[in-house]
Amino acid sequence: MAKSDEPITIKKYANRRLYNTGTSTYVTLEDLAAMVKAGQDFLVHDAKTSEDITRQVLAQIIFEQENKEGQSMLPIAFLRQLIRFYGDSMQMLVPRYLEVSIDSLTREQQKFRDQMAQAFGGGPFGALEDQVRRNMEMFERTFAMFTPFARREGQAASEGEKSATPAAGGSGGGDIDGLKRKMEEMQKRLDKLSDKDKP
Repeated sequence: MAKSDEPITIKKYANRRLYNTGTSTYVTLEDLAAMVKAGQDFLVHDAKTSEDITRQVLAQIIFEQENKEGQSMLPIAFLRQLIRFYGDSMQMLVPRYLEVSIDSLTREQQKFRDQMAQAFGGGPFGALEDQVRRNMEMFERTFAMFTPFARREGQAASEGEKSATPAAGGSGGGDIDGLKRKMEEMQKRLDKLSDKDKP
């Protein structure tokens, strides 16, 4: 189906059947989910009252997706916190915050896909090695941000490394030195892999 600027109208009847006025066919929630994934915009109206019920139908699609084995995305802690916001003074801020967050995630997802396309589209190993390095740095930063105990474990590990290797200066330097060593080891491994594949 060709995309149009105007959203497609879906009518929901009392028997819960959904009617796509664009194609003059009955559709299911699965069909509507496929339309969303394809970027097709639609509005759902109650056939009897003409009330806009798009939000409820989209929430129902999410509920159906969450119930599929291995498909769930929404963490329990997130759902509980979301429920707590209903009726709270923060309720009016939550929709805008979630919109901005999901827009940001979508942009970053596209950047990551573009970087991967460049990595595999360019030289066989150079761009891939850079991507691996950037991914490792991003993973380390994200891991440290979301797991408060990671720093303590990292510090304990670096202290163990310091006792094994006497030349280390400063408390924060051990962590950085340890990461540098790991990155150098990874680089050596990547170099060996790229040397093997050279004719």
